[in-house]
Amino acid sequence: MSTARTIRRPSPFATVIRIVCQLKADSRTVGLILVVPALLLTLLYFVFIDVPVTPGQTPLFNTIGPIMLAVLPMLMMFIVTSVVMLRERTSGTLERVLTTPLSRWNLIASYGAVFGFLSVAQSLILAVLILGPMGVELSGPWWGLIIVSLLDGLFGVASGLLASAFARTEFQAVQFMPVFIAPQIFLCGLLVPNEHMPALLAKVADILPMTWAVDVVRQTLETSSLSSDSRLRIGFLAGVILLVLLLASATMRRSTK
Repeated sequence: MSTARTIRRPSPFATVIRIVCQLKADSRTVGLILVVPALLLTLLYFVFIDVPVTPGQTPLFNTIGPIMLAVLPMLMMFIVTSVVMLRERTSGTLERVLTTPLSRWNLIASYGAVFGFLSVAQSLILAVLILGPMGVELSGPWWGLIIVSLLDGLFGVASGLLASAFARTEFQAVQFMPVFIAPQIFLCGLLVPNEHMPALLAKVADILPMTWAVDVVRQTLETSSLSSDSRLRIGFLAGVILLVLLLASATMRRSTK
């Protein structure tokens, strides 16, 4: 007499709970996400605090500070997510998890959910600093700044998960940062306005997610409402995040070999 064995599919929330428990025991990672960006923004504030301002001129930090909300979340979330995922792979945890009926998409979505929540907290902390103690005034809606910061952080999460699929060690994951993040920092308009770049670089900049985020931030500083172009850029950013998460799921290897 044979007994049929049924394979129970893990709860879709089991992986989320496991990641949360790991982060609770890893205060350094949580601090890197929530505390370090705020400290860097504060440092930047004091760098510019004594820069002379001519009458009628906007203080330089009032422009550069808000733009950091389109730069720091992507940078920090990319580093943390890629390294944490590689730690899972090199320790063998990821391979054991993927031998269960758990789908790769469930795993990627779980990481995206947990680190996305941390990205929300990070965005709120940075926005409160910018609009509160640092005294930056916006012409546009404050929620536009928070949405951009959140989506930028989520793009960093998605990019970090994708980069981890092509790296074998944590050091290799960090090495991907110049490929994924550095060109966007150089071309997003933070250093030089896009209209002053060579035509080829300007065209490349126009398709980079960080450029879209910076453009939206600039509009919140200059106009009272978000234009249809800014809303379109926000939509593009959300679409690219989903696309990169799908690519990360499709390229994830079930074996470390």
